Amino acid sequence: MRLGRIASPDGVAFVSLEDSGDGVVAKEIAEHPFGTPTFTGRSWPLADVRLLAPILATKVICIGKNYAAHAAEMGGSAPENPVIFLKPNTSIIGPEVPIVRPPSSDRVDFEGELAAVIGRPCKDVKASEAAGVILGYTVANDVTARDQQQADGQWTRGKGYDTFCPLGPWIDTAFDPSDAEIRTELDGEVRQRSRTSLMLHDIGAIIEWISRVMTLLPGDVILTGTPEGVGPMVAGQRVSVTVEGLGTLSNPVVDKP
Repeated sequence: MRLGRIASPDGVAFVSLEDSGDGVVAKEIAEHPFGTPTFTGRSWPLADVRLLAPILATKVICIGKNYAAHAAEMGGSAPENPVIFLKPNTSIIGPEVPIVRPPSSDRVDFEGELAAVIGRPCKDVKASEAAGVILGYTVANDVTARDQQQADGQWTRGKGYDTFCPLGPWIDTAFDPSDAEIRTELDGEVRQRSRTSLMLHDIGAIIEWISRVMTLLPGDVILTGTPEGVGPMVAGQRVSVTVEGLGTLSNPVVDKP
C-alpha cells in the first residue's frame, strides 16, 4: 500500500494511493494510516490534488556516516556503531516545496537518503523484530548547511533549518529496503548513486540502536544515511532523490529573501 497526505479542495487528508484504469486515485483514510486504515469513501484523482509530506513526524532521527564511501569523503572513518542525531520536525517539507537556503550559509548540500517510518510505539526493539514496528518507507533529503556543520562541531544548526528535511512522495508499506539503488540528481545530472545494501548498519541494527536510547512513536521518521557524492545546491537548481522501486522526491532550491 502507498500511503500519502494530500491537500484537496476539501482540506488535508491521509490517503491510500491506488492505481485505477484512469490513473492513480487518492482514497481518503478516515483517521490515520496506522494499524488497519478505514476509509471515508471519498476519493480524488491524484492529478487534482497536491502531495504533501507523507507524515507529520513527532521526531526525525538521522544516521550519520552510514556508508563507508561517504564517511571517507567527509574525512572520517566508518563508525563501529550507528551515529545518531536529530532534525526538528519543523524542517519537514513535501514534494515540490522549495528548499530555502539561509543567508547565513555559504554552502547548502543535498544528501539523498532512504527513510523508515515507525508504525507503533516501541522501545528496546531487537534487530530481528524491527520489521514489525515499521509502517513503511519513504524518500528523504537530509539538507545540510555544510559550512555551519563544520564550524559548530555538532550538527543541529546546520541540519535544522526550516525546509531542510524534504520527505515523500509517499510511504510504501511493502517496500523491501535490503538492496535498492539510491540516486540523487541535480538539474538532471547524477551526483549520488549507490545501493542500500552498502549501508554499514542495516535497518534492523539502526532501530535496535535508536530504540535503546529513546522510545519511538507512530510517525517518527528515521533517515538511514547518505552515500557518497554529496554536494552544494544553489538557487534556481532542482534536486531529485530516487529510491529504486519506491519513488522520486523532487524540490526546487531558492534563496531566502
